[in-house]
Amino acid sequence: MLMTSSYFTTDAYPGNHRAAAWIKTLAQFSLKAKRLDDGSNLHASARWIISPLGISFARLSSSPQEFSSGSETPKDGIWLALHLEGRARLRSSDGEIMLAPGDIAYGPLRTDFGMCFDTDFQQFFVKIPRSVLDSRLMSLSTTFRVGSIPGRSGFGHVFAGMLGSIAETIDKLDANQFQPVEIALTEFLATCLVSEVSTSKLRGATATQMAILNRICQQIEARLGEHELSRDSIAEAEGISPRYVQKLFENAGETFAHYLRLRRLERCRSELVNPLYAHLSITDICFRWGFNDSAHFSRAFREQYGTSPRAYRKTVGAAVSQSMMLQIGRGRPQATEKACRWDVDEKPQQEMRPRVKIVRGPSLLPPAQIIASATAKLAGPKHHYIPANDKTVHWGFLSKELSPVVTVNSGDALTIETLTHHANDDYERMVKGDSGAESIFSWTKKGKGVERRGAGPMDASIYGRGAGEGFGVHLCTGPIAIAGAEPGDVVELRILKVSPRPSANAKYAGRAFGSNAATWWGFQYNDLLTEPKPREVVTIYEVDCLGEHTRAAYSFRWTPQRDPSGVMHPTIDYPGIPVDHSTIEENHNFLKGVKIPLRPHFGFIGVAPKEADLVDSIPPSYFGGNLDNWRAGPGATIYLPVSVPGALLSIGDPHASQGDSELCGTAIECSLTGMFQVILHKKGEIRNKPFADLNYPLLETASEWVVHGFSFANYLAELGENAQSEIYKRSSLDPAMRDAFWKMRRFLMTSKGLSEDEAISLISVAVDFGVTQVVDGNWCIHALLRKSLFENEGGGMSRGFGTSDDMG
Repeated sequence: MLMTSSYFTTDAYPGNHRAAAWIKTLAQFSLKAKRLDDGSNLHASARWIISPLGISFARLSSSPQEFSSGSETPKDGIWLALHLEGRARLRSSDGEIMLAPGDIAYGPLRTDFGMCFDTDFQQFFVKIPRSVLDSRLMSLSTTFRVGSIPGRSGFGHVFAGMLGSIAETIDKLDANQFQPVEIALTEFLATCLVSEVSTSKLRGATATQMAILNRICQQIEARLGEHELSRDSIAEAEGISPRYVQKLFENAGETFAHYLRLRRLERCRSELVNPLYAHLSITDICFRWGFNDSAHFSRAFREQYGTSPRAYRKTVGAAVSQSMMLQIGRGRPQATEKACRWDVDEKPQQEMRPRVKIVRGPSLLPPAQIIASATAKLAGPKHHYIPANDKTVHWGFLSKELSPVVTVNSGDALTIETLTHHANDDYERMVKGDSGAESIFSWTKKGKGVERRGAGPMDASIYGRGAGEGFGVHLCTGPIAIAGAEPGDVVELRILKVSPRPSANAKYAGRAFGSNAATWWGFQYNDLLTEPKPREVVTIYEVDCLGEHTRAAYSFRWTPQRDPSGVMHPTIDYPGIPVDHSTIEENHNFLKGVKIPLRPHFGFIGVAPKEADLVDSIPPSYFGGNLDNWRAGPGATIYLPVSVPGALLSIGDPHASQGDSELCGTAIECSLTGMFQVILHKKGEIRNKPFADLNYPLLETASEWVVHGFSFANYLAELGENAQSEIYKRSSLDPAMRDAFWKMRRFLMTSKGLSEDEAISLISVAVDFGVTQVVDGNWCIHALLRKSLFENEGGGMSRGFGTSDDMG
């Protein structure tokens, strides 16, 4: 049997279609949805796999609801539910049981039960067919009752840990890698559930007979490696007759000899693909588990599994070994993720310090007072100027815990300076003489102007790169609090004007500069033709501040750089490393005769997410962030869903130009100053707006609507507590394309009133899909919908505040 996998989210559907779609999805797991919220408030997702043996694994998450056993023609088998998050109650004919996170509920598929969730929840649901259970003498699906196993202590804790691990990796394992999982799962069931249902009966067996059979099975598992293990030796150990042993197995539809051989084969199969036993020969493994004839073992293995032990080990073992190799990406390693978080009593004070008052801005308010300030009488729109310096930026992370540098009202205008984190690639051109840049990039043996660079630990205890470890790299100006913004609202940010930041070095007066790095995280890095392979190449571009193009000034190949703290950086592995130009060779004959059109834009526009205190700035998500879409330039508007009080808007990663995909690793990273207007749309006032029901970044230009689809629409929620590690391992354009399709279909059905058939036809003939980026951890596909397709839609939304000249 082939393994199949699927993913479902209600976010792909217009509000009035969500409930029906969720009900249909739950039915695949023999579950019937009850007490659902109305469609517009229902947010649910399911990621599931059906293994080669037919076991269904599903990670379910949703808003409050209730479901029950729902199949009209239920099949024999067992269901398990590992409760992960939320408040849950298990209902059956025996009463009601409260479930805590880590508890395991279980029951036969043919027995009625109910699951009630009073809060948002996550649960890992497993459905195991009778055929799988029969192979381990677990034909109990019609003889035991609904119940639960506490996950806080004893063997239940171990079982919950195993199920939790499967839940975390549900979309990573292939069919071959799932085979050991299936074996281990049946072993856990044999140990846990048999003891839980010791008073049940097997084909009329008494409780005493059940207990004896259970002890016999445990003996067999413990003594599989004994060559002389037999029915007689087991009977002797139990003090019963061999004929009685055989009778117990016959009641289970088995024979002792067949069962013993099957258990030995399963253990051998598991070790053949386990890298820990790669040093053992096939003969060694079969002898370890009680076979005394390798030829007999090979024949039995082929008969059971349809392939020889050697072929199985070669094809399956290689895949398993590969999957277990340490994977290091731009994000922090999984084992260290918890250590990278701020605990309440351990937040570094220098990073959480109150912010200074900004020129011409209103008084600073802590987050708790942001919403309350909205009740004050609003004055007319104001113009705020936010310079970029060491007091107004945060480097490499987003956080709902950061105090805002300024609080603004809806309708206010903002002039915001943003600096590229690549400025130190050429200090002379992009930092020297610029007081703001110098305060940020200052770095001596005694310390740095901005110490934290990334969401990693401040003590650099993982790789030793520096505070924050570079787990996130973007210099962001902000955060900016929006008075009255609450979860469920939408922030509209209008980009009115964008200007390059001129060099402050008199030697380069009137010119601006940017850096493009072809790096180790680029798509091309392991696919180069010429030597040296691999390599990183940095190109410095000169930008005409008054013109429309940029040209390459020179390039150089990265050489290991020792930073002022004494750390050597063999690659571009930490942001803001000052490049010692005496160690590199500048190539000034690079891209001669080539001029690149300017596309000034901000690669990073995002609000603070709610899921974690410290969030790596690299992967984009529902909150916006590092979108790297060159269309987010002058004249564009971006709409972002608010998930924390005040929204906490940050802007950074400025680019002079970029192509779709940002293939080599970066754009032309160039410091820019932008003029913006911010509009707050309250949750109850956006029902008929194009951005109603928004839970993703929506971009509007004068002629197009642009939706963004990601490998994971909300990776922080979907990938659990290790999300900021896992996202770098799992990105692919396939799910990003599907997410973009889902979002565009939903946009057309919700904001344009099209039927699904109309939406799908229009998407195919008139919507342009493109690769936004393949370098930011969470890969992105954008879908462009031209406004001119709709007869009654104008060329853009009313701007209302005034022109950019009014704000000079």
